[in-house]
Amino acid sequence: MARATIFAPASAAGKAGVAVVRVSGPQAGRMLERLAGRLPAPRMATRALLRDPGDGQAIDDALVLWFPGPASFTGEDVAEFHIHGSRATLAGLLEALGAFEGARLAGPGEFARRAFEAGKLDLSQVEGLADLVAAETQGQARQALRQLGGALGAAVEDLRTRVMRLRALAEAEIDFPDEGDVADGLAARIAEPLDGLVEEIGVLLAGAARGERLRAGFSVAILGAPNAGKSSLLNRLAGREAAIVSQTAGTTRDVIEVHLDLGGWPVTLWDTAGLRDVGPGGDPHGAIEEEGMRRARRQAAAADLRLVVVDACAPELAGELAAYAREGLVVFNKCDLARAGEGLRVSALTGEGIGALESELAARAALSLGGADLSAPTVTRVRHRAALDEARGALVRAAAARGPELVAEELRVAAHALGRVVGRTGVEDVLDLLFAEFCIGK
Repeated sequence: MARATIFAPASAAGKAGVAVVRVSGPQAGRMLERLAGRLPAPRMATRALLRDPGDGQAIDDALVLWFPGPASFTGEDVAEFHIHGSRATLAGLLEALGAFEGARLAGPGEFARRAFEAGKLDLSQVEGLADLVAAETQGQARQALRQLGGALGAAVEDLRTRVMRLRALAEAEIDFPDEGDVADGLAARIAEPLDGLVEEIGVLLAGAARGERLRAGFSVAILGAPNAGKSSLLNRLAGREAAIVSQTAGTTRDVIEVHLDLGGWPVTLWDTAGLRDVGPGGDPHGAIEEEGMRRARRQAAAADLRLVVVDACAPELAGELAAYAREGLVVFNKCDLARAGEGLRVSALTGEGIGALESELAARAALSLGGADLSAPTVTRVRHRAALDEARGALVRAAAARGPELVAEELRVAAHALGRVVGRTGVEDVLDLLFAEFCIGK
């Protein structure tokens, strides 16, 4: 049975100057020819009047491109239609494409999945592509682009090839125990290469935390007493009304999350419920507010930085807020009303001091997320780290093993773990979840 030809918009939904529709599969050339009247030269943008093959009605005056397989993104024949971005034009083209027998709308990530299955991208590159599409800052985009370029995949594939060579030596001793040039000194022959492999994997793992955190962003929990101005400060930093602001204490009950780009670094702000002491008589503030405070403490524990907002009109801190202040960044809000407090002074109302606060947050994000070698392969996901850690452990055990059978088995485990990073082995359970992250048309 012939494989289905898939099609989908590759640009964002809604009205735009240009919309892109991508087609991949065995019928892509025929569909392009029927719609455009001819098959253009490969990889050259060509102007064409698109007509519906069903009734001959004009759809759009467009640019079309033709990428014969295997020299295409998916490895299959691929056509692209660059049309005017009205909803009516897009709907007309999709309807005409859907009328072809054996053609259907693509699912999320199906183009990228076909590229992976054709060997155009390894799994780490597919993940880099997903991260590039989702990138919100320059730092995230640069890291994703390096991974899409194959830096991590090439490094891991080189490690895997070298492990396989050592495994071949161990298995040769098992198969040919009487051959003197094989049987003698296996441990001596593989000791130095094993040490080198363990060291190189250690270098990759050393940068794992930084790569994962850059992908996720630098997290900041905004803490403070009720009515200190936490939500107002969040809104000022976000540049929009992200949180409800009220003079009533305890308005914020749940955690509100806002993503910012500060100096090219991804920063996530968490606005939390106000913290205050509960008296010895129990909880006078209600179960809902108590739950809000519990969630605030949970976010404080998870955050990279605790930003303690203090009301400059009442600058005294006590209890858990004083403890958070000692290890976090203290900001005195409402400086338009009072000048108390040493350190950063801001006014969420007037905007005074907000620029200095943004600079401080950007500097702390850069210190936490930056400093990596921009040309080096970077581990960006927990999945990568777990596989590399497993491979390193197996190599350490191989170096200590006695007997070629044990050595060969540990080397097999190491090679299998490394193969999971690039999608060569044992990733079936990962694929559906990964490709579901993509939008339709990618």
